Amino acid sequence: MEATADSNNTVPDLDVMRIMQMIPHRYPMLMIEKVVDITLGEKACGIKNVSINEPFFAGHFPTRPVMPGVLIIEAMAQTAAVLVVSTLGADAEGKLVYFMTIDEARFRKPVMPGDTLHIHVTKQRHRGNVWKFQGEAKVNGVLVAEAIYSAMILDEK
Repeated sequence: MEATADSNNTVPDLDVMRIMQMIPHRYPMLMIEKVVDITLGEKACGIKNVSINEPFFAGHFPTRPVMPGVLIIEAMAQTAAVLVVSTLGADAEGKLVYFMTIDEARFRKPVMPGDTLHIHVTKQRHRGNVWKFQGEAKVNGVLVAEAIYSAMILDEK
């Protein structure tokens, strides 16, 4: 089931069921529930509804639950992976994408239960099977985290 791009190179929003067809992540490591505003080969926005039921909140931190920054960056990476698969087409579905670098990561504000993360990713460059992205995570339009990262998509499934 491939999405068809319109004349602006955009595709329809993707729900969690479609995301799970595209990338191999599953609960509890699936960090996005929806991907919107997809422009093939350029940018996308992932959505993560942060719930108190997330397994990491039991220990991070019991008296003041805060979403770990590394999981926010993982949500950025998963949003980028969906963009890459959308761009490359059905042959890329289910392939593994591995981090290569994470640079300039900044965490501006804590992300708490009840927040909705909007994860904006923009492709900076692409050469072969290596992709580099700039990511920003926002809650209510306020920047909470950002990073520049690169990843490699592999042919193994």
